[in-house]
Parts: sequence; C-alpha cells; structure tokens
Amino acid sequence: MTILYGATLAVIAAAGLLTLLRLVRGPLALDRIMALDVLVTMTIAATAVGSVARDDTTAIPVLVVLALLAFIGSVTAAHLVEKREGMR
Repeated sequence: MTILYGATLAVIAAAGLLTLLRLVRGPLALDRIMALDVLVTMTIAATAVGSVARDDTTAIPVLVVLALLAFIGSVTAAHLVEKREGMR
C-alpha cells in the first residue's frame, strides 16, 4: 500500500505544479481565484492521504476547518469579482 500512497501523492504534486502555473499565468482574476481554491483542495487531499498512510486521525478537524475556509473564501472572492464586473 505504500507504493499506492506514494503514487497518489506524486499525482497530487504534479497537479499542484500545474495549478501553480495557472495561478501565475492566469489572465483573469477569476482564474487565479479558482487556482488558489484548487491548490487548497489539493493540500487538503494530500494531508488526508498522508494521514491515512500514517494511520493518524488527529488531522481530521484541521482538514474540516480548512475545507470550510476554502469554501467561504471562494464564495467571497466570486462575489467580489461579480460586483467588480458589474461596476464596469
């Protein structure tokens, strides 16, 4: 199972690098906001995989809080972008 966990973390790391590329190059603010949201989600997923690999459940409350903060941040950022687009 260790190989499976390593492969999963490698795929998440590769996706994280591609997401960082979108974060840097994204032409619109909404692209960057979505890239940050995906990056936080991948961080949560990588932490969850690491927690399962170590049979450690102490990180679960932290993961729930991070997921809620990511959701609230995404909704707030989308609302602000929508407001800014309406001002043009």
